[in-house]
This record gives sequence, structure tokens and C-alpha cells, in this order.
Amino acid sequence: MEFNYDVMVIGSGPGGYVAGIRAAQLGLKTAVVEKAELGGVCLNWGCIPTKALLKSAQVYNYLSHAADYGIKLEGSVAPDFEAIIKRSRVVAEGMSKGIQYLFKKNKVEHIQGFGRIKPGHQVEITAADGSQTVYTARHIILATGARSRELPNLKQDGKKIIGYREAMTLPSQPKSMIVVGSGAIGSEFAFFYNSIGTRVTLVEFMPNIVPLEDEEVSKQLERSFKKAGINVMTSSSVESVEIKGDICTAQVKTPKGEITLEAEIVLSAVGIATNIEGIGLEEVGIKTEKGKVIVDEYYRTNIEGYYAIGDIVPGPALAHVASHEGIICVEKIAGHHPQPLNYGNIPACTYTSPEVASVGMTEKAAREAGYEVKVGKFPYTASGKASAAGNKDGFIKVVVDAKYGEILGVHMIGDNVTEMIAEAVVARKLESTGREIIDAVHPHPTMSEALMEAMAAAFGEVIHI
Repeated sequence: MEFNYDVMVIGSGPGGYVAGIRAAQLGLKTAVVEKAELGGVCLNWGCIPTKALLKSAQVYNYLSHAADYGIKLEGSVAPDFEAIIKRSRVVAEGMSKGIQYLFKKNKVEHIQGFGRIKPGHQVEITAADGSQTVYTARHIILATGARSRELPNLKQDGKKIIGYREAMTLPSQPKSMIVVGSGAIGSEFAFFYNSIGTRVTLVEFMPNIVPLEDEEVSKQLERSFKKAGINVMTSSSVESVEIKGDICTAQVKTPKGEITLEAEIVLSAVGIATNIEGIGLEEVGIKTEKGKVIVDEYYRTNIEGYYAIGDIVPGPALAHVASHEGIICVEKIAGHHPQPLNYGNIPACTYTSPEVASVGMTEKAAREAGYEVKVGKFPYTASGKASAAGNKDGFIKVVVDAKYGEILGVHMIGDNVTEMIAEAVVARKLESTGREIIDAVHPHPTMSEALMEAMAAAFGEVIHI
């Protein structure tokens, strides 16, 4: 059988477009199908534009506290909400155009439309005008991503009860907002809107915000949020929301009983739902479980020639994970011998202020797994660079196996830690010990030397605390 393409990828997010480019680099005739903007949610409605919003908030915070740095400003400083939103959209559009350039450079064909898989290595593309075209490909990769998950009692109307997509393009700045869910998305939007003057309440069902992080990190972020003026409610749940005119009235169940909160906007940030409906899985016979496509370590489904990567397969729903999965998938297709992805060494980042970053096991998880551990912490109150920079909130915490010195987990909260966590990821990849981190010379003064200090603390050798 002759195929139109060696590889067809459905979806152009950070999993799909990376898979497409890598496949083309390996000499495979490749097409990527996308119904909306190139780059998917991450580039257009997620990772990138939210970071642009957060940067605007950071600049505003600096200007608001200019006097703390010995800078005099003439006149008042105020956020221009419309201009902030516009800047984030310009950044996103620029990144999407960058994908177009990369496709052209690497000879990846972009097919606009909605892709649906069919038996016999076929992909049916429905264009915007309703016309349909069927292509064939030797290998078909599903990378259709995910969307904001809706709770039955928190239906989104896109105007008053919104998801992350609408939170990036509100027509005007709300005076008040209830954010439901304190994972990375919820916490980042809570920080952004609070920073520019919106009165924010953050409601989290679990006992701690950013609940997947180490408990001490969660507690520190909660303290920082409260200091910044965010009303943080843990072990609480929004039971219902009633909209009357411009006001949302939320009934919130708390450990002390049910209370009523009012706000102009309710942002639902309670996770994601995978985009696996209507793409032909049932017709082809591809197995799913709990809303995820079942794959092996090279992302092959149970049907030969069909693969899946990214948010629609089990594992962390993170852009950098999807990209690596895409590379592994196509390298295996091309006959290479890639290493399967180690899901125990995936960094997680939350871009609030202070930032949060982590990799590996929390202290609690390590102890529950039976490890005897050494724990080291270095507070940014003892960091010369943090003092000079003007923000001493945060610390670095390391969890080390007491017997062999294996680095089990690293947990960071503070300025710039999302840039610093890669050192720990590489160290764990290379199976370095805590001793080797101590012996590696770190530059001074930097925020990053706190990792070496924290590791020294675990071994009882710390100098600066």
C-alpha cells in the first residue's frame, strides 16, 4: 500500500508540533493537522500568554515598590488591563508564527482542519467549510491535548463562570474574583489578578494549595499569598454558584460550615479534560481507560500504526512532557533506539511570585516508600543574592537517601527557581549524589548556590545558616 505520508500528527501543541518537526528531521514525509492556531493551547492559550501576563504583574509590582530600591517615580503607577491583555496576545501570536516558520524550514506540511482517524491508516480531515478529505499515513500520532474541566455544579458560561481561556481575554478587569482550584493554573491566575488590584479568593478542596508539591512549599506559598492580600481557603469547596446581574454568589463549604462569597467572576481551574471525543478512537478500536488512551513506553496504541502522546495519555499533563513523548515516539518509528521517558524525573513549575519548582519525591512520599532520608533546607533569608534582589520569601529543600546519597527530591520556592530546577533534573538523570552537588562549585552571589547550601545542610555541613 502506498501512503500519502509516512507520519501524520493530529494536533499541533507542544507534543504534536515537536513530533512533526522531529519526524521530518529524521527523513519522514510528515504532515500536522490542526483545526485552530498552530502551537495548540500551550502557545496560544496556556503556557506562553500566561507568562506574558505574569511578567506584566511582576513589572507592576516592581514599579509599585520602586522606593524600596531607591527609585523615585513621578506621578502614580497603574495597570492598563487592556494593554496587558493585548501584549500577551501579541506574544502568543508571535510564537504561533514561529511554528509556521519551523514547519516551513523542516518541510512539515500543515493541514488546516479537524482530524478524525479511520481504520486502514486513514485520517479524515474536515475543513472549516465542511468539505472532507481523506489522507493515508503509515504512522498516525494523536496529540489532541486537553481543555478546561467542568464540574457538574460549576458549569462555565464563558462570561461570569469562566475557564483559563476566558481568564486571558476578559474585556475588563474584574474588581473581585473567586478562583476555584489552586494547582498551577489557579495559583498563577490568582497571583496575576491580585497583583493588578482585583480582590481574589482562592478556594482549594485539599488541605494545602498547590497540593502536589511538598507540604512545606505549599505552606510557604500560602503565607506569601496571604501576605500579598489573597484570601486563601483550604479544605473548602464551591458547592454552587448563582448569577444575579453582575454578581456571582457562591456557596462555599468550609471546615467551619458553609459560607457565602460574592464576586464579579468565578474562575474554574479544577484540572483538565482530554480531547478524545469524536476523533475516531472507537471506530479504529483504540483502547482507552479513565479518559486516557492506553499506550506502551513508545506511545504505541493497541492498534498497529496508531500512536498517542501528550495530555491524552497517562502521565503529567505538561508541555515539556508532551514534547519529549513526541520525540521518543517518532525516533522509535524511524528505527532509532530512544530511552523510554523516566516519569519519576519530570520537573514541575508554577510561575507565581514566589515561583515554585520541584522534581522527584516529596519528603512524605520518600518516607512512605520506605527510604531513610536526610533532609536539608536553605532559606532565602540567608541568601545574599535574595537580599540584594529584595525578595527573601522562599527556600530550597532537598530529600536525600541516607544510605547512598541518592537525590530523591528537590523542592524550591522563591524567585527564579523555575530556571534553577533543571540542575536537579540533570543531576538525577546522571545519578549524581548529594555529595557531588556539594563538591560542584556554584557561583556567588546567585540564587542557585542555595541548592548547594541545602544539600550541605542535609549532610550537616552547611556554612551560611
